[in-house]
Formats: sequence, C-alpha cells, structure tokens
Amino acid sequence: MEYGFVDCHCHISAREFEEDLDDVIQRTTEAGVKTLVAVTEGVGEFDRVLQLQERYPRLVAPCFGLHPLQGGEGPEQRSVKPQDLEVALPQFYKLRERLVAIGEVGLDFTPWCAPTQQDRDDQMCVFIKQLHVAKELDLPVNVHSRSAAKVTIQTMREHGISRALLHNFAGKPSAALEGVKAGYLFSFPPAVCRNQQRDKLIKQIPLEHICLETDSPALGLDKHVRNEPRDIVLCCRYIADVKGVSPQTVRLVSAQNAHRLFPKLKR
Repeated sequence: MEYGFVDCHCHISAREFEEDLDDVIQRTTEAGVKTLVAVTEGVGEFDRVLQLQERYPRLVAPCFGLHPLQGGEGPEQRSVKPQDLEVALPQFYKLRERLVAIGEVGLDFTPWCAPTQQDRDDQMCVFIKQLHVAKELDLPVNVHSRSAAKVTIQTMREHGISRALLHNFAGKPSAALEGVKAGYLFSFPPAVCRNQQRDKLIKQIPLEHICLETDSPALGLDKHVRNEPRDIVLCCRYIADVKGVSPQTVRLVSAQNAHRLFPKLKR
C-alpha cells in the first residue's frame, strides 16, 4: 500500500491560516501529505476543527484536548484549571465517533509558565482526567511535555496509557527510552533542522517509534516564517539524514507508525 505523509500534530484551525487556507491545503496535498491530525489547545477550537473536517473530509482528522497552558501567548497565558474541563468533557463524549485521538494534552512545567505548585497540580489534574477520557473512549493521546518529560511518561504509564504520541519531544534520551518501553511514539517538527541538539535523541529512538509532525503554524525552519503542513518534508529529510536511511523509508515507516497509533485514520 502506498503511504503519504501523516502530519501527526498540527494546528490547521489556527487563525494564521484563515486568509489563505485553500492555498495552504493545496500546497499540503501537492507535497504528498495525506492526513492532518488537527489538535486543539482549547474548547473554543473544537467547532472550527469539525468545520475543517467537513470541508476537507479526506484530509483533516480531529483530535480534541485541552493544552496545559491556556489564554494564548504572552502575559495572559496561564496554567489550565480543572474548571476549564467542564465545558470540554461533554464534547469529548458527544463527538467521540469523529475523534481520532485526545489532544493536545500534557504538562508544561516551564518555570515562567507554571511558577507555583498549584499551577503544576492543576495541570496534572486536567491531564489525568483527559487520560481517563482517552481510555474510556479507546483513543490514543497526543501529548505536550515541556520541562516535564519524565513525569509525563511516568504519569501515563501509571494510568495505563498504552497508545501515546509525545510531540516535539525534547526530553533526555533516558526518558525517551522509558517511553519506547511503554510503546509510545515520538514526533519532531521542522524546527529540529535548525541545530543538532536533538540528533542524539533521534538516533536513539527506533524508527518504529517515530512519527512526523509540523506543529504548524509554529516550530518551522525559520522562527519568523509561518510553518505549513507541506514543510513536513523538511523533518522527514532531516530524520533520514540523522538515521542514515532514505527519506522514502522515513516517510513509509512514520506513516505506518501513525496508522498503528491512530487506527481511525482514513487510508
């Protein structure tokens, strides 16, 4: 079977794509991308992702979750709170048939994002509740872990999570290998091409545990240029180079991994 690229973690519902979305989608498909796993950060994005799935049914795969940080960028950003889940929880169950995963969920213990123990406790509470939703709905999780790699993986293992994608993973190789033991997958956006900081990590994670993502519109090759799903070819080539295999091999194996992780994806 011929596999195209699967962008396992992107924000195609972001406002940065509103003005020229059809052009972005055309470039995406021309680049060989077959599936966009469209994650959310807050409940306000759920309807937009569903609209995009209706508009591009063969391409967009909805993935709903509450990010550990809420309120956008800048000084108004804050840690998620348990009450933020109150509106989201009924939506997970109502729309369960349309979801391919729960995400973007996770932990962000970066000091300026979660300065207090209460912030970290609130994030953990929301994360665990969403892990339980994923288990109840038999869905994988699409996970953010910044300054919290070890505790994120440990928490998922403690709560019986067997299918997870750790996106834009930047933890230590020792933490990653604990995730590999648990059966988790890891994805890397085009931003990894900027320097060699994650080469050691990419080398140590088996290719059978690697997926591709863009995290578009962020985390592109150039910090000041909007990242698009078509840029998935950049991280594919980079991972191939680090692994010493062909880009075609990375595209095939990463897509097979994605379909194994997200069994509800259309082929």
